[in-house]
Amino acid sequence: MPKPSSSRVSLAEVSRSTGALMRRGDAAAVQDRPQLSDITECLFFSPGDGRIWLNDQRMVLMHTRSLGTLRRELIDTLGLERARGLLTRTGYQSGERDAQLVRERWPDGDMTSVFMAGTRLHALEGVVKVEPVEFEIDPARGHYHGEFIWHHSTEDDEHISAYGVGTEPACWMQLGYAMGYVTGMMGCLVVFREVECRSMGSSICRVIGKTAQAWGDVSEDLRHLNAQDFLATRSHGSAPRAVLGSTALADGRGDEMVGVSSAFKAACHMLTRVASTRATVLFTGESGVGKEMFASTLHRISPRRDQPFVAINCAAIPETLVESELFGVERGAFTGASASRPGRFERADGGTLFLDEIGTLSLVSQGKLLRALQQGEIERVGGTRAIPVDVRVVAATNVDLRAEVQAGRFREDLFYRLDVYPIHLPPLRERREDIPLLLSHFLHVYAQRHGRQLSGYAPRAVRALMAYGFPGNIRELQNMVERGVISADEGGVIDLPHLLRKEQLGEGTLLALGAHGALAEPAPAEPAAGLFERVAGPQADSIDLAAVERQLLAEAVARCEGNLSAAARLLGLSRAQLAYRLRRGG
Repeated sequence: MPKPSSSRVSLAEVSRSTGALMRRGDAAAVQDRPQLSDITECLFFSPGDGRIWLNDQRMVLMHTRSLGTLRRELIDTLGLERARGLLTRTGYQSGERDAQLVRERWPDGDMTSVFMAGTRLHALEGVVKVEPVEFEIDPARGHYHGEFIWHHSTEDDEHISAYGVGTEPACWMQLGYAMGYVTGMMGCLVVFREVECRSMGSSICRVIGKTAQAWGDVSEDLRHLNAQDFLATRSHGSAPRAVLGSTALADGRGDEMVGVSSAFKAACHMLTRVASTRATVLFTGESGVGKEMFASTLHRISPRRDQPFVAINCAAIPETLVESELFGVERGAFTGASASRPGRFERADGGTLFLDEIGTLSLVSQGKLLRALQQGEIERVGGTRAIPVDVRVVAATNVDLRAEVQAGRFREDLFYRLDVYPIHLPPLRERREDIPLLLSHFLHVYAQRHGRQLSGYAPRAVRALMAYGFPGNIRELQNMVERGVISADEGGVIDLPHLLRKEQLGEGTLLALGAHGALAEPAPAEPAAGLFERVAGPQADSIDLAAVERQLLAEAVARCEGNLSAAARLLGLSRAQLAYRLRRGG
């Protein structure tokens, strides 16, 4: 966060557009981020796989009428008070998540801009247009006072449609959002109250926000907010290891696994559940998804944490050495065995043995491994005595072991011995919500490691990485970021040329919302034909403008199924202008 200071903005100093620059008392335009163009670049559409993201948070488009139906069902089923509390808390969480986004994306942003970003995000999300009247912010003194007018409230539209005009304000989720956002930015409880509301017959909705201390008695507000469950805030001075709302697990070597996606959190939940047991765990997933990191984390959070964690990559050991590597060698067992040495099982005694790429073991080696797992003892190569070992075996594979069993390349009895508690780790392309978070994490790690100072990523670089297929998964992303940290200019941003090689560009399609609200795809490799050529054809010498206009108007009306108002909006005209042009064109 920027250095604490006090700021007062009046209605006369605020543009009616949420995208306009805010002004301070000295009338100098503030250029600091985030502006509306910065915020809209955080919104990504991936139509092919049915997901939308606001930075690293998955979003969804819903009909407001559907939300209105849900609201009405909640009120009719739970009663007004319980429904209001539920919707207020839902809004609070949404506001807190947006505050998290702004804190992480623009940690050094101008104080006024980062507070106003909440109003712009709420408008971008289609909830309400926010018009600031005035606000004062001084985080150092814990002071906040804000007054805002809300236009086009979706909650009011649906509430009035269902219940008509009443005597109580109805913008419950929006109040919760305002409290969640400002509380998340301030680090202390800020309460908003709706003093005018369209659901009460007013022409506008007007809200006032102040700290709980400034309000005095906020028991009524907290009753709807259920504050003890939702207001576990922290000050900006704290430096938590994991991002709020995400999951983070350390692997014991200073690295962290971070993510917010449901797939990642599901894997973490399974990991913590099995950690306290002695069960054998089998990690499955493509190469580079972090199987060894999960395995070492499993050991770190298990009761065996103080004992050895020993890892072996079965694919990297020649077949002739597998037995000696796993079970050890007695002196004189074969030529060159000049001294006895323990194998991986003995070295992991009391701890955890991680067998990576276990699907590459030969059938002979599989049989010897199975015996060690069943008997709980091993015998060194060339030895004559059984050595008991207490080892928790954790295995990993990037192949389908069931298919390998059916093909006769993997022992069925060993498979069932290993497949006690399988945990599947999804590829990065199935957990794209985690990409921005991983980008931030790896940037911090490698900037520190290589002694570089960088200000972040170029927006087009983030869009490209969100669309990229990542055949190498997290390992590939990690290498990209390290390459970018080394390649980028000191103090600058990491851009596409720093991250991707030429052959990596152009994979997938991701639509991003531009600063003016237009969905745009990456520019085509070949220059597109001009408008004249596209309308009249490449060989035409002239064009009939009246005919082009008639065709354009007809297509717009057809697309909107005869709705002239919708067709007019599509063309950037008023309904009267469209009707006139249609009459003039016959």
